[in-house]
Amino acid sequence: MKSSTNKILLFLVLIMTVSCVPKKNLSYFNDIDELDQPTINPRIQKSIMPFDRVYVKVLSIDAPTNQIFNSTDEMRMGSYGSSSSLIGYLVDESGDISFPFVGNINVGGLTTAAAGEKIQNALLDYVGPTAVTVKYVDNQVTVMGEVNRQGVYNFTQDKLNIYEAIGLGGGITRYGDRKNVILMRHEGEKIMHYKMNLSDSKIASREYYYILPNDVIVVEPLRAVSSSYSNITYTTILQSVTTFISILVTIITLNNL
Repeated sequence: MKSSTNKILLFLVLIMTVSCVPKKNLSYFNDIDELDQPTINPRIQKSIMPFDRVYVKVLSIDAPTNQIFNSTDEMRMGSYGSSSSLIGYLVDESGDISFPFVGNINVGGLTTAAAGEKIQNALLDYVGPTAVTVKYVDNQVTVMGEVNRQGVYNFTQDKLNIYEAIGLGGGITRYGDRKNVILMRHEGEKIMHYKMNLSDSKIASREYYYILPNDVIVVEPLRAVSSSYSNITYTTILQSVTTFISILVTIITLNNL
């Protein structure tokens, strides 16, 4: 009888041990006190790539020119008429967009500022002086793994960092490994994988600190416990502990009779 009691006690200890996660595994910036100077971030601007979607805004002091391009904008707007509803121009596999009056303009490999300047110069043969603004639309990032809300999220910021991206997914769960976050990124014809340690304060100096459109972020689970199994919840654990305590009390009571 004593042997059975010891086994139950050991099992209860194991349950309590598994359900506890060290604080350092749940915290960001564990080395914050070790930083003696600000971290320098490269903030490299993304270049336009095939299959990106860009919005082009053309402004002119010439009323007819303004009317033409503003009418084009209205036709390209979604049903709600907001900037987030803009359809934009799809960049083809050669890096070209098909622009009114001009035809194909190659913007592949350019920043949005350089693309705007190139489109502006191309329009000079057809209309008077213009101001051209280019920006990305339909930016998406996929957040998966040990986050509270897995999914594909849209964002409008020119620069979205890794913490903001994970915040879109509701943050990392209690059992997500902050030292083992994988970033998948398309770079030309290659798919690159970067391993990130979100508890490292110097992560802001890495070139992949900022998220690019179509990036995929995967938060791996801790080795000890994973909350990926939906049937393992705090309620289940609490019920199991309560049940075993009841059994243990019964056994001890019977043993003392």
